[in-house]
Amino acid sequence: MTRGLLRSNYEPGTSRWATRRAQWLALGLSDEDMLKPKIAIVNTSSQLAICFSHLDEIARRAKRAIEAAGGIGFEVRTAAPSDFIHSAGHRGGYILSARDLITNDIEMQVEGAQLDGMICLASCDKTAPGQLMAAARLNIPTIIVACGYQASGSYQGRHCDIEDVFLAAGHVANGRLSVGELTEMSANAVLSPGVCAGIGTANTMHLACEALGMALPGSTPVRANSEPMWRAVDAAAARIVEMVAEDLKPRDILTPAAFANAVTAILSVSGSINSVKHLQAVAAEAECDADVYRLFETLADGVPLLTAIRPNGETPIEEFEDAGGTRALMKQLEPLLDGDALTVTGATVAANLAGVTVTDSDGGSEIIRPPERALGRRPTIVLIRGSLCPDGGIVKLAVADDRRLDFAGPAIVFDSPAASLDALKAGQIKAGQVVVLRGQGVTGSPGMGMASQLVFALDGAGLTGQVAVVTDGQLSGLVNKGIVVGEVSPEAAAGGPLGLVRDGDTIRIDVPGRTADLDVPDAELAERKAALAADPPARPVEVGWLSVYQRLVRPLPEGAVLRPRGAAS
Repeated sequence: MTRGLLRSNYEPGTSRWATRRAQWLALGLSDEDMLKPKIAIVNTSSQLAICFSHLDEIARRAKRAIEAAGGIGFEVRTAAPSDFIHSAGHRGGYILSARDLITNDIEMQVEGAQLDGMICLASCDKTAPGQLMAAARLNIPTIIVACGYQASGSYQGRHCDIEDVFLAAGHVANGRLSVGELTEMSANAVLSPGVCAGIGTANTMHLACEALGMALPGSTPVRANSEPMWRAVDAAAARIVEMVAEDLKPRDILTPAAFANAVTAILSVSGSINSVKHLQAVAAEAECDADVYRLFETLADGVPLLTAIRPNGETPIEEFEDAGGTRALMKQLEPLLDGDALTVTGATVAANLAGVTVTDSDGGSEIIRPPERALGRRPTIVLIRGSLCPDGGIVKLAVADDRRLDFAGPAIVFDSPAASLDALKAGQIKAGQVVVLRGQGVTGSPGMGMASQLVFALDGAGLTGQVAVVTDGQLSGLVNKGIVVGEVSPEAAAGGPLGLVRDGDTIRIDVPGRTADLDVPDAELAERKAALAADPPARPVEVGWLSVYQRLVRPLPEGAVLRPRGAAS
């Protein structure tokens, strides 16, 4: 590695060289160190949530390993959002918006300092997508390191994790579970640091990083603080120094083929629907011509379900990891993947999978099945369109599912989660209705409010399957019961048809037909639209970060990235 190849170095004698040398000598670096690759260790450490609580030691280990490989590691911090903690403020608006805050944090620190590469410590739901977006934007050598999932406990002899607690909380208000029982569950659900167990958004995005080629093969999913996790940290630290020398950059990897591979992998595990908008955002930042929403539509019917990880089935994430995890999954999917796609190893997907075998601990292959013995062939992430959601909506189904997949009924409309929960408590939501929760989109919330609490409360009230839900808000990966159409686009606040729905309007949902329609004459809708334009509903007035987000965020089909209005996406 010569000094001239490193963007972190400046010509001796210049003011930037002199002042940078003064700063870094004071940090303990030598003149010899100045000539080495400078690697950012992007750390989302925080004491606010257990998912981030172990990252400081990982950052220290990575720094030592980078130095052993001939580089210099600089730890930099970013925002550290946790859905369960940070959803409390401003109607949950900080959750999705924090993804883009992470991206901009990284840009400021890494691009501002002109560092040569980075390894990103991925943990909770928004860190991996935010880090991928930054990698795509900055286009410097990058590896994503998944920092593991938490150990779960048990309650009354049954598996219990934080998602069980989240779901059970909806049953307390209706007397189906006592506060004492919920308290005991919550005390036994999380037994170690790391992200939520199961194939929620965090583990889905960790899997997606590997399927994209942006994480080392065999590194996802992984138990937090386990020996395999530490080996992956060491391997990533050594590899990132090599990548800087090779000038292997994210946009060499983040091609349309890579996004198709990631979508295929996510469909095969029935991953989180949040991955759709996150991958679209990564494609936007990479300036890659990949329409992720269309990929989920076009690939869905051809990708078999190969595993049933909780909450979609009964397989614990630990068993999926022990059966080979994402690498084994990709081996089973190999005929459906583009083997020529490049990865952070410097080799292709096909080369990385050569010699990989898939067996469970008993020598079989039941946890991650081959396509000829798939668990199912019906898509579980279903993109739908129609007069109610012309730009799309998403329905999440379970792996094994005999639920009714069509629904028609009168709408009952709410403009806030609190109003919907109050109506449910008062008995105003009845079987046969379509519950519309709007104003929760990226601009209307702003930041995209969480609609899951309503769905869980309906489940707690025994109305799952008896009502349908349509919302422009985002949903937890646990929302795979009943008919729930989430992330409707255009959102109500952007003039979407959802904003024109009135109580009593008939809404028709056909999941197999992939449609959701508002059964109101066009002339009537035109009158309502004119009236709404003349007297638009009030939107939350924000200051600070959420104000910036509300003014710049693009619609979901564009990944909800931040761009000035009228700018190219």
